[in-house]
Amino acid sequence: MAEKTKYTDQELEEFKELIHKKLDKAKKDYDTLKASITHAESNDTMDTSPTFKVLEEGATTLSKEEAGRLAQRQLKFIQHLQGALVRIENKTYGICRETGKLIAKERLMAVPHATLSMDAKLKQK
Repeated sequence: MAEKTKYTDQELEEFKELIHKKLDKAKKDYDTLKASITHAESNDTMDTSPTFKVLEEGATTLSKEEAGRLAQRQLKFIQHLQGALVRIENKTYGICRETGKLIAKERLMAVPHATLSMDAKLKQK
């Protein structure tokens, strides 16, 4: 039996559903992080009232910076998931960009935006 070179339409549909679920969650998480940075859902006077609590301001700044970094990571994750959806539409999803072989289904279920097989990933290190 010849080695499988691409996933069937049915398998691609399974991956598509998984990616859409992860994408929805990622977008909600991103919106939450963005709101925490901008205080979009806040009714207090935190950003307008003068304060002399230097330590609290420092903690707030650090918290905003951390939320900003997390938001950037989340946005990057969203972009990777969207790229995976494009590869599904192009029927190139699940093919390792280094070896040209099929990425294991188990790997794609765990990391649906993966573009490298485990062999190729390990060779990078």
